[in-house]
Amino acid sequence: MASGACDICEKTTMFGRHIRHTHGGRWERKAVHKSRTFKPNVGKHRVDFGGIRQRLNVCTRCLRTLVKDR
Repeated sequence: MASGACDICEKTTMFGRHIRHTHGGRWERKAVHKSRTFKPNVGKHRVDFGGIRQRLNVCTRCLRTLVKDR
């Protein structure tokens, strides 16, 4: 299993909020805010990095960029 960080762009877990769509009304019915995490889509791939073939944790965004550069 790959770690939660990309070795190329160093993208890691980010934190944010989930807000329910119950806006409006009185103070008792205020929209609920729950904390949540956004994890990058990371997988292990063999990549030619600097002329050396290495096994790196790569996010899908970097993988698309690497395929485009070929």
